[in-house]
Amino acid sequence: MLGFIPLIRFSLLFAITPILISTSGCTHQHSKSKTLAYTHTIPYPTIDTGLGEKLQPNESILAEQIAEQIGQSIRQQYTTDHALRDAHPKAHSCVRAEFHVSKSLPSNLAKGVFIPDQSYSAWIRFSNASGDATQADNKNDARGMAIKILGVTGKKIMENDDQATTQDFIMINHPVFFVNEPQRYLSFIEDVNSKSMLKKLKIPFTLGFQGTLNAVKASNSKISNPIQVRYWSMVPYQLGLGADRQAVKYSARPCNPNSITIPNKPNHDFLRETLRKNLETSDACMEFLIQPRTTNKMLVEDSMTEWKESEAPFFQIATIHIPKQIFDTPEQNKFCENLSFTPWHSLPEHRPLGAINRLRKVIYEKISTIRHEMNDVLKQEPQ
Repeated sequence: MLGFIPLIRFSLLFAITPILISTSGCTHQHSKSKTLAYTHTIPYPTIDTGLGEKLQPNESILAEQIAEQIGQSIRQQYTTDHALRDAHPKAHSCVRAEFHVSKSLPSNLAKGVFIPDQSYSAWIRFSNASGDATQADNKNDARGMAIKILGVTGKKIMENDDQATTQDFIMINHPVFFVNEPQRYLSFIEDVNSKSMLKKLKIPFTLGFQGTLNAVKASNSKISNPIQVRYWSMVPYQLGLGADRQAVKYSARPCNPNSITIPNKPNHDFLRETLRKNLETSDACMEFLIQPRTTNKMLVEDSMTEWKESEAPFFQIATIHIPKQIFDTPEQNKFCENLSFTPWHSLPEHRPLGAINRLRKVIYEKISTIRHEMNDVLKQEPQ
């Protein structure tokens, strides 16, 4: 174990912290903190043993503890400032898009929002994963793509938002996460947020070898254009209902990949600038893919192991068309800032699976509530 510690770049670990379950690696604190009460309780998800879900010890309690840790860091960091997301606070854009489901979709994949030849309006937010919103875009970091599909009818999973007409898909430009167990994740957050350097130095031990390796790989990317990157859901989801439901993962990739180099001396926000220039003059296109599980050995509770495409191929099921547009306006940036994304903004046909997703139901909702309350902004889904 000691042999790999010098290889760990702790700054990268802090950057990867918020990738899926939001957390703040920030150490800057203000002298006061604002205390906010949660406005509603969030029932913890039940499990689907038929798809291989297994509840881990004290999951619901750990979810509350993780949310409280993150909430405290947000209150401390943004006491006098506009509260940003603890994860992915720096957006490169929030763009209008069309999500068009393939006309020839096979029946086993035509579930939920995936209605053959159906088109939906959507919003897509591209971002850096680092909790530091001031970080330059040429720094190594994970990158995010969050899709919010509009006009989706049917009762949703989130109890307090069950009449919303949105469906979210959240992805990162890396296929696997760096932790499986809720207790390990709580310990990791405690180490990251500790004032003790000894605790921070303990992070590789907390994550273990594979977790540390996954974290470094995920946070070690540099990209030239957010729409020229491939993204993965990292964690699995249910597709369909009843006896023929199955476990799947998602991915998105450019329709026509182009090799674009990073400028020799990139500006601080060059990813936003690149995307702005692209969409001022031309449309963009991405493919939305689905990966059905092909064997029960691909565990829904294991978010650290990739489902190899050679064993479980991806299939294109939709096309994302991003029309030419001017997105970088004060009004649209404010709209984007107030959006909330969670995989639990979902139809039951796309129910999130596994412990990491179950934690997210509580954590994402509570952290989003804190942020909106601190900013005195109404929390609501777009129509």
